[in-house]
Order: sequence, then structure tokens, then C-alpha cells
Amino acid sequence: MPFDPAVLRAGLAVVERRADQLTAYFYAHLFTHNPGVRDLFPERMDEQRDRLLAAITRVVQRLDDPERLTGYLAALGRDHRKFGALPEHYPAVGASLIASLKHFCGHTWTKEHEKAWTEAWTVVSQAMIDAAAAVPADRPAWWQAEVVHRRRAAPDVAVLTLAPDHPYPFTPGQYLTLCSPRAPRVWRPYSIGCAPRADGTLDVHVRRVPEGLLSTALVDDVVPGEQLRLGPPLGGAVLDRASPRPLLAVAGGTGWAQVKAVVEQLARDGTRPATVLLCARSDADHYDLAAVRELVDRYARLEVVLAAPEDRADRAAAVALVHEGLARLGDVSDRDVLLSGPPDLAPAVAARLIGLGADPELVRHDPVPATFNRSRPLTASDWFLERRDVAWINRTELA
Repeated sequence: MPFDPAVLRAGLAVVERRADQLTAYFYAHLFTHNPGVRDLFPERMDEQRDRLLAAITRVVQRLDDPERLTGYLAALGRDHRKFGALPEHYPAVGASLIASLKHFCGHTWTKEHEKAWTEAWTVVSQAMIDAAAAVPADRPAWWQAEVVHRRRAAPDVAVLTLAPDHPYPFTPGQYLTLCSPRAPRVWRPYSIGCAPRADGTLDVHVRRVPEGLLSTALVDDVVPGEQLRLGPPLGGAVLDRASPRPLLAVAGGTGWAQVKAVVEQLARDGTRPATVLLCARSDADHYDLAAVRELVDRYARLEVVLAAPEDRADRAAAVALVHEGLARLGDVSDRDVLLSGPPDLAPAVAARLIGLGADPELVRHDPVPATFNRSRPLTASDWFLERRDVAWINRTELA
């Protein structure tokens, strides 16, 4: 590694308390010196500024773990194809990044800092460029997909059936990112809610997020016939189809989509039993129950347990009910485990199951942010005291 990680960390430590100002300066510098690049970004830049800082921080944190760093950069490079990123864009980004760091480091910035960050960006950008170039030529950067059916599954949940314009190769358990002309260049991740189908269609389950630009459009406004853009399939929370072990899946909310895809594949294979604990905050929050019943009727080796507290119970009651259900499972040491749901579900349930004897190597779930606060900090102190990870960035981790 040609650059000194300690120098990079020292420079980042100086500016991170002014991170919001730094990222605003970065994009102003980038767009001023490269006007054509602005069209690659969404109209509202708040989230994009979070993306930049999260990516920089994640790279610096992984400097002592080359294997994880290489995997992360490769995932970013492949994923940036859908944004229209080209090799010639990377030097411009590097120049604006260094200009921003230099501006906010002030008198602490030295030639040593500039050398280290220049070398680091050269390595980072080349890794991303190489990863994008290594994608097979016949693999699209994105897919156009028509919305062929939209079903309101709950007041705040819609199930969309999409027909991609080219075959979309995915493994049950993976997710995709998508965007809509109704919220241009705003991408969000959604689990694929079905096993591969002969007609090439696929489902995504969308819950409306308060003030969510894309989720609100998908749940309330999008109609059949509209076109969405899909990024490549992502995620490593998939099962080994050769494994003889029974499956234990715990799903909460729209986490059912990911579990449903995996269970549909198991039903086709018909080789091993599966137990699904389907959790909700209330009976009304359970959705897609017709599909649940159909799977249970079709697959004799599937058991589904619905878990929901009494109406008007608080969150603690729902959590307690889940842990009570887990305790009744008995020996879980020989099971493959899949966890999917709200950000706090996987860590808590994984810890509980490992305590009950589950093998940590057999517990799978998508990456979970350390925090899930989407509000923006008001001051530098807010940013420093309460770090905010951004869910739709961190999920790239296992791409």
C-alpha cells in the first residue's frame, strides 16, 4: 500500500466535524469545474452528501483490512455503472475531494497529506474502474422494467410485479436497487420477493417511508405500464442449495419478501424442511397472507408461525413475543438461518439464536447500519456525537 493510512485518518479526523460543510463544498467544486457531471446526480443533494462521507469513511476504516476494502470498492465500482459513471469522471472527483479536504483542514494540511490522499484516490478509483470493466459485456448497467401489476397489500405496502426488458439473473435472497422517473436518480434497495419465474417477471414489496420520495411514489402513484430502472442484483444473504440443513427464517414487515423468495425456491427443490417465524407489530401489519397460505398448502415441509402482539401493544411487547417464539424452537444448531426485516431485527435475533446454539457461520442477513437515523444533523456537534449510517449505502457491503 503506497500511502500511509495514519495520515489519511488524521486528515479525516480534522474535517469530520464539519462533514456537512465539506461535502457541500465538494459538490459545488465538482459541478463548477465539471458542469456536465451534474446530470448524473439527483435534484436534491442531501442524501448524496451523506453517500460521499459514508463512502470515504468506510474506505478509511478498511485500510487495515485489504480483503474487505477490495470487496467494498469492487461492489461500488460495479454499482456505479447504473449511475453512468465513466473512467474519465474519477480524476475530476479526486481533484474536488482533495480540494475540499485541503480547504477544511486549513493550516493542518501538509504536502504529506496531499501526497497520501492523491495516492489513496488513485488506488481507490482504479479498483472501482477495474471492477466495472470486469463486468461481462453482455451484462447491462441497468434494466428497464415495466410495471405489469401493482397490488396494495396493506395501507402502506404495495407489491409491484415488474417485467425487465432483458433476462434479470438473480438468486433468491438477493435484492436490487431501482429508481423511477417520478423521483429521478433517486435509487433505493428492495428485496426481490419471488424465486426466478419462467416469464422473467419479479416482485418487489415496498413499504411507504415517511417523507420517502421514491417509496411514496411506488406505493401511492405508480401504475401498470410505467417504466422503472433496475440496478444489478446485490447481496450475499443467499442459501447454499446443496445444503441438507433445515431452514429457519425470521421475517418482520416487508422482510417477508426476501424470505418468500428463498422459501419458493425450497418448495421447488422439495429437499429440506423450513420454519418461518413471520413477525409483525399487530395482526393488521401482517400482509400477503394469501401467498403464505398458498405456500404452506403447496409445500408440506414448510411451517409458518405468525407472531403479533395484541392490538395497541407497544414495541416491547412485539419484541418479547419474538424472543418467546425463538425460545420454543428447541435445538437450532443444525439449521441454516435467514433473518430479514427492520434494521434492528437481525442483530437482536442473531444474538438470541447464537445464544440458543445456532452456528454464527450459518446465520445470514443483509448488512445492517450501526444506526438508523435518517434525520440530518443540525450542527457539527450533532454530526460528531451521533454518527449516521445510511442504509442504502451500507447494503452494498455484501454485493
